[in-house]
Amino acid sequence: MSLPAAAEQALAAFASQSGWEQRARLLMQWGDRLEPLSAAERSDEHRVHGCESLVWLLAEQRDGHWHFRASSDARLLRGLLALLLVRVEGLSTAELATLDLGAWFTRLGLGRQLSPSRSNGLNAVLQRMRELSSAGAR
Repeated sequence: MSLPAAAEQALAAFASQSGWEQRARLLMQWGDRLEPLSAAERSDEHRVHGCESLVWLLAEQRDGHWHFRASSDARLLRGLLALLLVRVEGLSTAELATLDLGAWFTRLGLGRQLSPSRSNGLNAVLQRMRELSSAGAR
């Protein structure tokens, strides 16, 4: 499966960073790219449970492909969400079901820096994406 263009850009950007401090700075810059969510969108209905930080996720299906928007109250997590969103952009329900989240973040050079709680939170976001896509695909 080929990567979306923005995911390829993310790989190139993170590959050019030599250490964690540079990647962390870049991660926060990617988080600033997230489209802001309105107060109404930051409701409990859109909240992802299983994250230590507050995370909201919205999903929309267009022509059989999924488009997600997300935000968090934690700056570093917003960056991780931005990287997750560029990876899943336009995937089908079946493609979302088989996505290897750990492999994606390892390719970005971020796998070892993800704490267990952040990994659990990102997996909760991916699980919620899968739930939303499965419910919407029916």
